[in-house]
Amino acid sequence: MTKTQLGARVDQDVAELARKRAADLGLSVGDYLARLVQDDTSGLRARAVDAAARFLADHQAVFDEAEESERPARGVRAA
Repeated sequence: MTKTQLGARVDQDVAELARKRAADLGLSVGDYLARLVQDDTSGLRARAVDAAARFLADHQAVFDEAEESERPARGVRAA
């Protein structure tokens, strides 16, 4: 496949995040960005976000219960 060079200006923080994440995945920054674009345009990212939202909605009571059990009882103060 023939590759085309693109140019983009991003904040230094965004550039550093892209470099670090690409390195974590063992990819060049170009290949990492290509993967992001492919995931986004294929709908993969949207499906993953939707699945996570459904999971949280289906199990919210479990998370609420776990969070509540970690809170100290009202009126109880640490010494």
